[in-house]
Amino acid sequence: MTRVAVVGAGSWGTTLANLLCGRGDSVALWAFEPEVAEEINRRHRNDLFLPDAPLLPALTATNDLGAALEGVTLVVSAAPSHAVRRVMAAAAPYLAPGALVVSASKGLEPETHKRMTEVLAEVLPRAPLAALSGPTFSREVYERQPTAAVAASAAPESARRAQEAISAPYFRLYTNDDVVGVELAGALKNVVAIAAGILDGLGMGNNTRAALITRGLAEITRLGVALGARPATFAGLAGMGDLLMTATGALSRNRSLGIEVGEGKPLDEVLARRLSVAEGVGTARAAVELAAKAGIELPIAREVASVLFEGKPPRQAMKDLMERSLKSETWS
Repeated sequence: MTRVAVVGAGSWGTTLANLLCGRGDSVALWAFEPEVAEEINRRHRNDLFLPDAPLLPALTATNDLGAALEGVTLVVSAAPSHAVRRVMAAAAPYLAPGALVVSASKGLEPETHKRMTEVLAEVLPRAPLAALSGPTFSREVYERQPTAAVAASAAPESARRAQEAISAPYFRLYTNDDVVGVELAGALKNVVAIAAGILDGLGMGNNTRAALITRGLAEITRLGVALGARPATFAGLAGMGDLLMTATGALSRNRSLGIEVGEGKPLDEVLARRLSVAEGVGTARAAVELAAKAGIELPIAREVASVLFEGKPPRQAMKDLMERSLKSETWS
């Protein structure tokens, strides 16, 4: 039996903790909110972040990082991207030598624009690392709907350890050594999902959505390759798979945020009503800044950022995208 700590009790962290507990592992789930930990232990529920979802009685939760990490060989980092550095730096003194740390957060650090495994490498310099990504709505994984995802690491042994430690009969993991591509795809698809939601909020149809998703994948690939990723990664589960799900699925937080923005609601008002983080909001600004440094164009991300942060009317942003100078279709 593996001793596991899941750090972060949002919907995804709670779902992964429940999955690992169902495998027969001894799982401690760390929650930032003491009341969440108390509810999981007393009622076997996390109604704040994963409502109407009874959890396995063997799953325990705590607000004490040291207690959660005691003696574990696998740590799943599932805090929101903006909090990963702070939370995992606090976890560092309690981490056992050789414990595998798997990042399950999809996003870029707001201040540095670093990927999550880059952040983890700085605060946990001796820990083996892997990244978990792919098309994974937490509710559907909780319901044990067949799901496939990717465990990525530059060290093949770490990818295999993550694959073997997290896979379940309904949760199939593939390995990948392109960590840059897997993590960038998981972060950047959220920006395109916001754009897709904006189109839905404007009442646009299938033609428009298909064009957006396809050209959005081209943008993600262009930036990823410029930053060292392999093009093929973006045609896989972490790329096209996650993008299609997040840009079209009713459970997508980023798409639903985009719908409200497209309907004319101010971003501050939309965010104020939400408990869970829509990672694409911060990533939109980060993507534009990364592209500028790399000397490439991301027209969709640029327009999303303009709508979110500069008050540009969504319909004008769509018009400006459609009226750009004509060019050849290319992935470069």
